[in-house]
Amino acid sequence: MKSVVKYNLFLLLLFPFGMMAQSAYQEIRDGNEAYKSNDYQKAEELFKESLRKDPKPAESSYNLGNALYRQEKYEEAARYYQQAAAKAEDKIDKSNAYHNLGNALLKNQKLEESIQAYKNALLNNPNDEESRYNLAYAQQMLQQQQEQQKKEEEKKENQEQKEDKKEEEKKESEDENESEDENEDESESESEEQEEQEQEQQQQQQQQQVSREDAERLLEALNEKEKDVQEKLKKKKVKDVNVDIEKDW
Repeated sequence: MKSVVKYNLFLLLLFPFGMMAQSAYQEIRDGNEAYKSNDYQKAEELFKESLRKDPKPAESSYNLGNALYRQEKYEEAARYYQQAAAKAEDKIDKSNAYHNLGNALLKNQKLEESIQAYKNALLNNPNDEESRYNLAYAQQMLQQQQEQQKKEEEKKENQEQKEDKKEEEKKESEDENESEDENEDESESESEEQEEQEQEQQQQQQQQQVSREDAERLLEALNEKEKDVQEKLKKKKVKDVNVDIEKDW
């Protein structure tokens, strides 16, 4: 669908009011000629000059809006269409201003505002099929935009959920690794303690073994000494038997 633009120019009033008004309408005439010759920049200058001389005519604002629209200066054009709609007393003229205001807003992707402008055009001229067509087009564009925004929001939300899930899984993995590290540390600590206990037991066994060997050596030494003593005693007895008796009983 393509929006319909109304490029028709307002007709000039036939009864000028004062010299300033006459001069302003001359600027409008010259501006219209430049517009018809596709010299939109010159038409813009002439319509602006007309407004400086007399800001009241709706024609100057409306035709200036058209000249700006032709130059794709949509935001500025919308401002003058708004002025023209406010100034126009005739409902058809007011409807035309609102219609082109809707077009300028539509070009700037201000869809909701353009829809309202087309509705205002239809309020002033319910039989305007062009405004009705453009209203349907703007509503369709708005619906597509909202659906696209909804898809983007859902996509963004899904992406955020995926990132949150990844972050959660990463955190769980880190916690598990920390737990494993702690278990490994505990296992290593237990292993070290067990090893120390075994070493102590070995040392104790070695000490006990050394003590037992020392005791056996000591006992053996005592036995040897006892043997020596016994041998000496035996020798002494034998010697005593061989000794001469001094006195007979």
